Amino acid sequence: MTRASSILLGLACAFLLSVPPRPLLGAEITPEQRQAIETIVHDYLMKNPDVLIDALREAEAKANSDADVKAAQVLRDRRHEVFDDPATPVGGNPQGDVTVVEFFDYRCPYCKQVHPAIQKLLDQDRKLRFVYKEFPVLGEQSDIAAHAALAARLQGRYDAFHNAMMAAKGQISEEVVYRVAGSVGLDVDRLKRDMTDPEIERALSANRALAKALELRGTPGFVIGDHIVPGAIDLDALKTMVADARKQ
Repeated sequence: MTRASSILLGLACAFLLSVPPRPLLGAEITPEQRQAIETIVHDYLMKNPDVLIDALREAEAKANSDADVKAAQVLRDRRHEVFDDPATPVGGNPQGDVTVVEFFDYRCPYCKQVHPAIQKLLDQDRKLRFVYKEFPVLGEQSDIAAHAALAARLQGRYDAFHNAMMAAKGQISEEVVYRVAGSVGLDVDRLKRDMTDPEIERALSANRALAKALELRGTPGFVIGDHIVPGAIDLDALKTMVADARKQ
């Protein structure tokens, strides 16, 4: 019996002892009985607050476990979308034996924090394939930056634009996006036209839906092998997960 079940059993017994016997079939709880139940529960929790904390933790752990199981099933069912969507830019070694997928937002400070580790990993591991999932979640400016990045791909400058955006300091505005674009050799006028391509919005919508299905609610988020990793991770953790995926 779980701790939560024991609590409920104890409360039920206390309630039954506190009220006079009466026929139960078809009977409704009276206001007096409801008040008695509420008083018993209130008094018990006031005297034993750790019980409520434990129950909440159990509920949270179960919810997280259920979400993990669901996300793992999505990853199995939709591997092509995660790893091989032709609308998604690919870096590193396109023929690599292990693929790392990152969902990111150019305005996310944690994405910028982890970016140097990703660059170092790609420099050190020439067998690594990297998939860039544009996932703008931090407002209109993020959306503009993501549109610009996918439009930069049409000029063959995705990597250059991506790295420059991740290195950009301060607030990311539309003006900053176009300034960065110009600094890496993009034709900004063409970029603006390409940003309106419906295929780009379709790709971003697909990324949002996929991230939701994988239970990735923020950025950054990674998929490495069969593992879904929410949040920023350091270089050593990345190397360990890549090595594990390579063994599989």
